[in-house]
Amino acid sequence: MFLEQVFKQLIDKGHNIKVLDLCGAPGGKSTHLSSLIGQRGLLVANEVIRQRASVLAENLTKWGLSNTIVTQSDPSAFGRMPDFFDLILVDAPCSGEGMFCDGTSVKEWSVANTELCSERQKRILMDIWPALKENGILIYSTCTFNPCENEKNIKWFTGKHLAESLRLDISDYEGITEIDYQGIYGYGFYPGRIRGEGLFISVLKKTEKQKRSDFRYKSGKERRITREEKAIAEKWTLFLADNLIKIGDNIISAAGSADDYFELSERIKLIKSGTIICTIKKKNYIPSHELAMSVNFRKHSFPEVNLDTDQALAYLAREHIKPEIVQNGWNIVCYKGVSLGFVNNIGSRINNYYPVEWHIRMSITGTAREDLIEWK
Repeated sequence: MFLEQVFKQLIDKGHNIKVLDLCGAPGGKSTHLSSLIGQRGLLVANEVIRQRASVLAENLTKWGLSNTIVTQSDPSAFGRMPDFFDLILVDAPCSGEGMFCDGTSVKEWSVANTELCSERQKRILMDIWPALKENGILIYSTCTFNPCENEKNIKWFTGKHLAESLRLDISDYEGITEIDYQGIYGYGFYPGRIRGEGLFISVLKKTEKQKRSDFRYKSGKERRITREEKAIAEKWTLFLADNLIKIGDNIISAAGSADDYFELSERIKLIKSGTIICTIKKKNYIPSHELAMSVNFRKHSFPEVNLDTDQALAYLAREHIKPEIVQNGWNIVCYKGVSLGFVNNIGSRINNYYPVEWHIRMSITGTAREDLIEWK
């Protein structure tokens, strides 16, 4: 949560800011950043581990903003995109001393692991640095207290590159401890002094020049959408026409700009490219679940079906639902005004299009169901 205070103090978001959340899963920081940068900004949320990257993409889809691309790449891949990002957040893998309230963190701790983490953090910083623009901001954080993973690492890094350690105003935040290590400013969040688990954060400003590489995407014109496809997107969404592209059979509103997408797609493994509006199958336009979740979904472009609690739970479990009124064709189902996803009434049955991989797997009956209804 303190990330927002750093952002407000140091970041000028008056332009189309480009942000990288390098270690994004499960998505708490990424959803927060996507809200801070605005609809015209671009957030690249990255996660190296495939399964965690899928969870990150799911959470960002449910968040509903269209300004985020999800990637699954090693930090070194971003180093091949010099001078691209205005802000990079590195919430680095660490020895986890700040989470010792969890027994698993205690069991996994060892001196050897702290040394391994420190060396890995150095590699990550060195790999990612070229991707930051001159005068860009790098926010480095860990959930540990070990100085060799925190302020000493930042001091080591500034001996390798031209960077200024930035001091934050924490006068309104009682309990945060300022660390001044040989001119390197860091901030310690220690359990007992603040509410929450342990955290270290430090901020650098890049003061060395960075040459932007020339980039020309290949076969870009073949990926532009047709007039008919554009008309469908305008009918169903509020997206800008300049952001609309076609990837395979999918019509997508690219996060950032189409050119940003093309450059990233040539160099980085993309998991989520923005917001899928629909898929084209045999000249039919199949609306995407991402469209149903998006804040740019155009209200009333599909008939709405309002579900009660039992029906909503059944829909989220991908069970068959039988609401009283469902028009033929595509309908969007809602619960208390919130979009849940699409169904398709083909006459003989109503097909449930909630994503298979997201469906409720547990049986929600008895006390568990009553608790859920009370919570809602």
